[in-house]
Amino acid sequence: MMYGIVNCLVQEHDLTLVLMAGVLCFLANLGTVSFIGRARETDRAARLTWAAVAAGAGGFGIWATHFVAMLAYDPGQTFRFDLSLTLVSLGLAFVATFAAATFVLVIPTRFGAAAAGVVFGAGVSCMHFTGMSAIEFAGVIAWERSLVFAAIAAAVTLAPVAFVIAQSRSVKAVAVAAGILSLAIVSMHFIAMGAARLVPDLSSAIEVGSLSKPLMLSTIVVVSLTLIGSGAAAAVVSGRAARSSRASERNFQLLVRGVTDYAIYMLDPTGVVTNWNAGAERAKGYAANEIIGKNFARFYSREDQKQGMPEQALRTARDTGRFEAEGKRYRKDGTWFWAHVVIQPIRDEEDVLVGYAKITRDITREKEDSDRIAVVTQNLDLALENMSQGICLFDRDERLILCNGRYREMFKFPEGFVTPGVSYWEMVRKGYEMSYADPQDALNRAEKHYNRYLAAMKSGQRVIPHRTAGGQTFRIGLNMLTGGGWVSTFDDITEQVRSEEQIAFMARHDGLTQLPNRAAFMSHIESEVLHAEHSGDRLAVVGIDLNRFKQINDQLGHGVGDAVLREIAHRMLKVIEPTQIFARFGGDEFVAAIRYDDIGEVSAFLDRMIGEFNRPMDIEGHRLSTGASMGIALYPNDGQSPEVLIANADLAMYRAKASLTGEFCFYDVEMDEAARDRTKMAKELWAAIDAKQFHLNYQVQKSVSTGDITGYEVLLRWYHPERGLVSPVDFIPVAEECGAILPIGEWVLREACREAAGWPVDHKVAVNLSPVQIAHTDMPALVHQVLLETGLKPSRLELEITESSIFSDKQRALHALRAIKALGVSIAIDDFGTGYSSLETLQSFPFDKIKLDRSFLIDVERSEEAKAMVRAILALGQGLRIPVLAEGVETSHQLDILRHEGCHEAQGYLLGRPMPIDKQLLTEAA
Repeated sequence: MMYGIVNCLVQEHDLTLVLMAGVLCFLANLGTVSFIGRARETDRAARLTWAAVAAGAGGFGIWATHFVAMLAYDPGQTFRFDLSLTLVSLGLAFVATFAAATFVLVIPTRFGAAAAGVVFGAGVSCMHFTGMSAIEFAGVIAWERSLVFAAIAAAVTLAPVAFVIAQSRSVKAVAVAAGILSLAIVSMHFIAMGAARLVPDLSSAIEVGSLSKPLMLSTIVVVSLTLIGSGAAAAVVSGRAARSSRASERNFQLLVRGVTDYAIYMLDPTGVVTNWNAGAERAKGYAANEIIGKNFARFYSREDQKQGMPEQALRTARDTGRFEAEGKRYRKDGTWFWAHVVIQPIRDEEDVLVGYAKITRDITREKEDSDRIAVVTQNLDLALENMSQGICLFDRDERLILCNGRYREMFKFPEGFVTPGVSYWEMVRKGYEMSYADPQDALNRAEKHYNRYLAAMKSGQRVIPHRTAGGQTFRIGLNMLTGGGWVSTFDDITEQVRSEEQIAFMARHDGLTQLPNRAAFMSHIESEVLHAEHSGDRLAVVGIDLNRFKQINDQLGHGVGDAVLREIAHRMLKVIEPTQIFARFGGDEFVAAIRYDDIGEVSAFLDRMIGEFNRPMDIEGHRLSTGASMGIALYPNDGQSPEVLIANADLAMYRAKASLTGEFCFYDVEMDEAARDRTKMAKELWAAIDAKQFHLNYQVQKSVSTGDITGYEVLLRWYHPERGLVSPVDFIPVAEECGAILPIGEWVLREACREAAGWPVDHKVAVNLSPVQIAHTDMPALVHQVLLETGLKPSRLELEITESSIFSDKQRALHALRAIKALGVSIAIDDFGTGYSSLETLQSFPFDKIKLDRSFLIDVERSEEAKAMVRAILALGQGLRIPVLAEGVETSHQLDILRHEGCHEAQGYLLGRPMPIDKQLLTEAA
């Protein structure tokens, strides 16, 4: 095998041309390695150019090596080259060289260099065998496969070694790498040539072209050397330029680092310090190794860092091309200096931001000098035209020395009037003449202003306010000068005053209605009481509460409710007179106060307000009328202080609200006593449970048709040690107001269920629930707990509620009732026919029983209208399939009427009086 390769080289090749091919191969590979190395030293854009140079010059040289060696080949037969395949082989040489260069540049590691060598060796092998395929002769080429593989292996083994060695970039390494690459190519070529055997075919013949071999040889060599030489020249020029650039950069770095008066350093795009000069170390106290790699934000204060000022500076420099500012900058030791800072962005050839150049100069001394100059020249600075204040400088004779344009703009003097030498009096008089049409009025006002102004200066007053006829407000600053004369400054504080007035108004007025609020009313009533004490006048305080406002809010929403309150405020402001006041304390609570000589004036005032409260209003398509309850307290009989008058008016208002006929009520002492008694009763109610003062009575409920007992209603009784037996009518409302109804109601429910669980019969027990319990207690959970504790069957418990319990919070109430009904407990609607009774209530929940209020039976024996009402309610129950129980049956005739009309159940004194359950059972037994 080795003999065949040597024989092919010696016997079938022109050794002179072989030597020429080797030299050409070395030069081409030397160029390839050098050009790739040059590419590694340049920036991104230039790298591809140098890779292309390596592919063009080096690739052509490598291909030329192959072609020269093929021209040296003389197998004893005539042959020629196919042009297309020859050009393809040239292209493969270009591609292989460019691909290898790209690998080295993209993956600048030993692995990348080795991979580039493999790609290069494989590409050169493809080039060689493609070039061999271009040979055309009278016969065929027979290949020795083992030598073919050996040739390729030689190329892909030696080429990676060469590329790895070339990584060091020394002259020796470049030469060695070029030599190894040449060895790889030559070895591959001649091993492959030894693997080829041209087998003639005598039956065919081929014509050889007329091109001269010397001409082809010289042309290829000249082109190859020209390309290599051109690339080498470009590399030399580029290298010199790079060295010159590096030298310039070194010199610049030496210059920059040698500057000590300026802190000059570079930042990367994120603000991290990348270099540091001596001036920076001197100014800021950091050595280079302490600051490089750290963000420049540390030179700012903590507050500036929180506000993002370092990032803003870089953003400004990047967007506008320059950032320049002055401010405090901090040293390593925490001290600061006043700095002038310039930041400029640095971009590469592709306009990509690569960092920033930052120059900082310590101008602390200049800043101090500037501040001192500003103090010394303060009088001149006051007159600068660009100030926001109006400024005038007057001499000791009250004549104008100078003023700025802002002053003329503020007071709109005619052009040319305000000039040096004009007197202060002339300026004041002219200003008022421009503002007031009446000359005498203008003169009087001008004299008053002039005298006040001079008096203020003489008294040492530094600031005086001035409001113009046009509504503008100015704050005039007065600064007397040594030797006479003064400086006046004028600040336009119109908006500030308006804001302060608005704030003051909001502090004393209701935000929704713009009516006076509690603070404003108290201030007014205090002054009215003081006035009444000295003048002997009389005063009336009226507490007002809207009757139907909560219903409007609940049913139509708060938006409509707010509109109602605004409309009421609008109406009341038309009703009251200047000496009267109408205020809103909150919600639907209002209060008014008037002076009066005769009580008839108070009545007339009340009538006007009642008329407005009752007059319908159209709000968002709804025709509404609120009505109102009013209580009146009179000074001095009903109180001599604002607090007492308001409190007593409230007491009278609540009495009016409780009345079914009156819309207003005057205070009397009994109301106060009643209020104190209710407060005392509230305290006693909280202690009544622990003191075991509550007891349960039961009133029997019977079937109207059979007379059989169907159940018992629980009635709470309070036996007070001092008050005796207290009626539920008296203590239940108090318990609901103070919240004691919650523990009392829970005790009643638990005690009734406990007693009913021990009855010998399975009659139902009916327990009343307060609206407060429905609104503030988790009733389903409480009922379930009590049933479990007492062991009472849920079917034996009936809970009675009034319609008002539902209306206070309908969704919550209905949800609670459904949960209770799901336990198996019955729900009855109590006092039906009074209050809010409506079909919608019956439709909203499947009640188990309707309890007809006792008020319907009072006249049922003698009034057909009353009988018709009872008949209608019974018919309603029958239609809805809800049984009806009539309360308050006291005569047999009433019971007969109920039986005749189809009533299901009844209770009342005729059937049984309320009594303890043990007596009820004895009665049944008797």
